[in-house]
Amino acid sequence: VAGVNVTRLFAPPTADEVAAVRSEWSNRAVVAQHFAVIASQQSRLADSPAILQIVSYRIDGFTLYGAILFPANATAGSLPVIVYTHGGDRGVSATELEFVSTLLDSTADRFVFVAPAFCAEPLRVGAEVYLSEGTPSPWDRDVDDSIGLLDLAIENTPAADKNRIGALGFSRGATVAMLMTIRDPRVQRVVAFFGPTDFMGTFARAVFEEALQGRPRDLPGMAHLTENFITPLRDGRLTIETVRHEMIRRSPVYFATELPELQLHHGTADQVVPVSEAETLIAEMERLGRTAPSFESYLYV
Repeated sequence: VAGVNVTRLFAPPTADEVAAVRSEWSNRAVVAQHFAVIASQQSRLADSPAILQIVSYRIDGFTLYGAILFPANATAGSLPVIVYTHGGDRGVSATELEFVSTLLDSTADRFVFVAPAFCAEPLRVGAEVYLSEGTPSPWDRDVDDSIGLLDLAIENTPAADKNRIGALGFSRGATVAMLMTIRDPRVQRVVAFFGPTDFMGTFARAVFEEALQGRPRDLPGMAHLTENFITPLRDGRLTIETVRHEMIRRSPVYFATELPELQLHHGTADQVVPVSEAETLIAEMERLGRTAPSFESYLYV
């Protein structure tokens, strides 16, 4: 397609290719520093008063922003931490984080919530907009942004229990949450809603072929993939091997053995991320013998 051998591009990953990604991750240190609370306001978690902090931190010389939401009267080290990784590519808002906390209903005041605004994306708090710096890297460096904020949130939020950490994500954020748990063993549970799981699968191949032909879909992260990988590959500026590496390291399914307790949710009528993405991961988890409570999946008609 457009001069690219897509059969070779989307051939199943080899053990050596997967091992190369693991090796890269093991050598990629996330060093977050210069944590600062730049704004703080009152909020609610369930029926309890809460505090919403807007924080900044730096990774690789870039200033990033995030939100930390926690009960006002929690005792030190008493509450598990939930890292919320947002969907789409338009950033995250304080309102969104507060809404997500309501999913836990009356138990929301038993957690500390942490939400990063990924590189080059905004954190919106009312009329204020805090724009994270850096170069966007959907699904991949999003994990570094999340790990960095988690490190500093644990260190600077007295209520946080560093031994009880989970992740929750939607769409793009679901994939980020899964990849985060694969890379960071501190994160012991993950709940993922309708996220891509296999960037080497049939869905990704169809999306790639359309983009190679100049018809990229309107999908989160698609502009980045097109500009940085698809077009350069078509024009001969990147090799198939390089692009395969980028796609494999965005695919949780090839690292399923490292996934902790996972709850997977997906709608069968999803027109953005097809349910086949969930089914691919379900099949792999079944192959590994993962059952409840270690792995649960819910497909909605």
